Amino acid sequence: MRKRVYIVYTGGTIGMKHTRSGYVPASGYLQAQMKEMPELRHESMPSYTIHEYDPLLDSSNMTPAEWMKIARDVESNYERYDGFVVLHGTDTMAYTASALPFLLGGVRKPVIITGSQIPLCEIRNDARENLITSLMLAANYAIPEVCLYFGGKLLRGCRSTKVSADGFAAFDSPNFPPLGTVGIDIEVHWDLVRSARGSKKLSVPDLKRPIVSALRLFPGISPELVRNVMRPPLQGLVLEAYGVGNGPDQDRDFLDALSEATARGVVIVDCTQCVEGSVNLHEYASGSALARAGVISGFDMTAEAALAKLYVLLGRGLSPERVKREMQKDLRGEMTRPA
Repeated sequence: MRKRVYIVYTGGTIGMKHTRSGYVPASGYLQAQMKEMPELRHESMPSYTIHEYDPLLDSSNMTPAEWMKIARDVESNYERYDGFVVLHGTDTMAYTASALPFLLGGVRKPVIITGSQIPLCEIRNDARENLITSLMLAANYAIPEVCLYFGGKLLRGCRSTKVSADGFAAFDSPNFPPLGTVGIDIEVHWDLVRSARGSKKLSVPDLKRPIVSALRLFPGISPELVRNVMRPPLQGLVLEAYGVGNGPDQDRDFLDALSEATARGVVIVDCTQCVEGSVNLHEYASGSALARAGVISGFDMTAEAALAKLYVLLGRGLSPERVKREMQKDLRGEMTRPA
């Protein structure tokens, strides 16, 4: 029997249509393009069902509400399909790929997120290969994880980040090797794939709507700006700091703004602005000052993963202290703790 794959079509470049105003999503257009692809009718390909969202979204318009919608969609169809493909715009794909692992508890089937830089309708595009390979991965490879496939690389979703605005190799996993590479053969590096864990039944938590944000440090940042960002009802913040997690330790007002927020229960997670590397708040005095202000380490998490993880943990209604502990644990392969 042919394997069955459920396609969650949220929008994005892959299914867009060219108009005088530029590329726009058009209902039913992707499905029409796929019907013209003989490759999808080959016996080696799975059968598939497409659930097109209404409205189709440019991923710039994605919000956590859409993360939940996708997770619930997978949950509702989980028992009827062998794997799942989520078609998504590239701009915020890494955020969705980071959020879904924390929302899909106990996932034991592949959930592959993909899209393209050029629409499927164009003669020269990257959409065809990304789509075909994602369907094959979802159908034939028992990877119990949420992954992002793009440009020949299969990445752990919560390790991925967008690194190019216009290249076909648009995503990378700076602090963790790809789970697979695709060339002549599809090679999955099974030693890197996490084993299925937890309940055999997929579970999606009911979340409140926490208030989280992100702030990137820059030379001369105003303490007043920091205080404005930290104002209630903020519950969590990803602080994108310098190097191994450093910040200005000679600016007392800046440090006081952080201390006041953490004293109120705001969870502040320190991630590095660098593409590669890990936070160590005790390597330099400027990092230790942040730790004394109540900031916690995000280690080598991407900023996208830290934000998504913070949102889900706070959304579950956990206390700030519990959230701090869980943020510093490796829950879905999103971080590497130092030995």
